Amino acid sequence: MSRVVLASNNAKKLAELRRILEPLVPGIEVLGLADFPAYDEPAETEPTFEGNALIKARAALQATGLPSLADDSGLCVDALNGMPGVLSARWSGVPKSEGGDAANNRLLLSQLSDVPPERRTAQFRCAMALCTPDGRELVEHGEMAGRILAAEHGGGGFGYDPLFAADGYDVSTAELEPAEKDRISHRGKALAAIAPAVVAALTA
Repeated sequence: MSRVVLASNNAKKLAELRRILEPLVPGIEVLGLADFPAYDEPAETEPTFEGNALIKARAALQATGLPSLADDSGLCVDALNGMPGVLSARWSGVPKSEGGDAANNRLLLSQLSDVPPERRTAQFRCAMALCTPDGRELVEHGEMAGRILAAEHGGGGFGYDPLFAADGYDVSTAELEPAEKDRISHRGKALAAIAPAVVAALTA
């Protein structure tokens, strides 16, 4: 069985990425960083999703020797000039292990408290990077457009999902069935775009 590494320790993100990737690449074994000895993960210092995704994928390749995928994703709110963007995961300054997702959502609601519904448009954006042992690097992108809700809804997903309703939906992405979310999500689109390159890397 061919193996590929997803450079993430986020259990919910890893489950989502496995769920999306495994049907696209038959016979693949998807490993996470927890399947390998721990290493010092590099700081995400780039100003773009693409740059940060490549930092993580290169580090995973160096540590494991296996084809490595990494994504950098975030929420871009039009009324906030595209923020939090690459700072999405640490927007509130509260570590994820200490309730960062909830703190991020509270801060976002506060920042948009006086913004009317028609101006609460936003996009989830994802850059998915693939780095292979033979030196190839590829980045694909995905986007899910929608709007920020006035309150959290649903218990699925993670991050800003309870506050985000995709275009054409009356419910948050945290209320969608996993298969439906994967079909329209920024990560789902980016993974679908990069899957042929994963197949090529594993069969080369």
